[in-house]
Amino acid sequence: MATFAPRLLDWHRHSGRHDLPWQNTRDPYRIWLSEIMLQQTQVDTVIPYYARFLAAFPDLAALAAAPMEAVMALWSGLGYYARARNLHACARTIMAEHGGRFPATAAEIATLPGIGRSTAAAIAAFSQGERAAILDGNVKRVLCRVFGIEGFPGSLPVEKQLWALAESLLPAARIGDYIQAQMDLGATVCVRGTPRCAACPLSDDCVAQRTGRERELPAARPRKRPPLRQARLAIIRRGAHVLLEQRPPKGIWGGLLGLPEVEGESVADWLMTRFGVCADIIAAEPLRHTFTHFVLDIHPQLVDLPVDTAAQLGAAQQWVPVGTLADQALPAPVRTLLSRYATPGGVSRSR
Repeated sequence: MATFAPRLLDWHRHSGRHDLPWQNTRDPYRIWLSEIMLQQTQVDTVIPYYARFLAAFPDLAALAAAPMEAVMALWSGLGYYARARNLHACARTIMAEHGGRFPATAAEIATLPGIGRSTAAAIAAFSQGERAAILDGNVKRVLCRVFGIEGFPGSLPVEKQLWALAESLLPAARIGDYIQAQMDLGATVCVRGTPRCAACPLSDDCVAQRTGRERELPAARPRKRPPLRQARLAIIRRGAHVLLEQRPPKGIWGGLLGLPEVEGESVADWLMTRFGVCADIIAAEPLRHTFTHFVLDIHPQLVDLPVDTAAQLGAAQQWVPVGTLADQALPAPVRTLLSRYATPGGVSRSR
């Protein structure tokens, strides 16, 4: 379609988004931050996080110099925490290996931690005007529907086909506007479920619209029932404090503060072995949390210790004042549990 890009650009002039906080800038730092935050996350969710992050870390040097704990605290609740760890690692890499200057080309940007081909292309297009195609979820959906691309777009053969198509459609100029137009069309018109075909500038030539297959394209991921996992998390309360421990840098909730996990033995034996104390244990209402690839059933175990108890803490463990929990880098389900049970008496409030 020779008119694909011109029609999309014309639509974007009057119907696209032009006032998002990360638009109207050529600063690659701000563009990169927004692109990472927007992965798997809605715009409305990202906006307040983006503002707080920039207030704390206004440039690459500030982010690179910050302790990981401060970065994770500001990311807490946004999910997909590997993004925050990679963001921090990327800033330090740029400072150490690129003299503090963000690389200019998509090829160079794609070598940095946590930045894939599509994200690198978006950063280069917005900051440098590089003629590079992107292929995020919104673009895949638009291309699959307009051109009638069969198969799951995440499979290698279909993705290869989509990359070739995306590159063939690039206009000669106004690359930044074109990339933003693709994102906006997928996010506001060619949406999942029921697209707004009457508002689409490409509807006259859209295979999905013409054949009534808007709900079938793009093809869904082959369905697999996600595995169900179980975890016992101990909420150990001592007066106005609760015991938290920093999780390993990799794995779920990597680098965040979490609740101690009880594995294998009984909670009473675990409590005596790990902390050298004996106390009553109350099993609270379970909480289910869904990850991308599995479902986790969390079984909270409530433990109240006397204020003068001297538990044997590990190097990664600390007593955290309940009044400071809002400022801690906590995973969303842990934050939910602590909102219910952080202080003695929480069991009755949750029921």
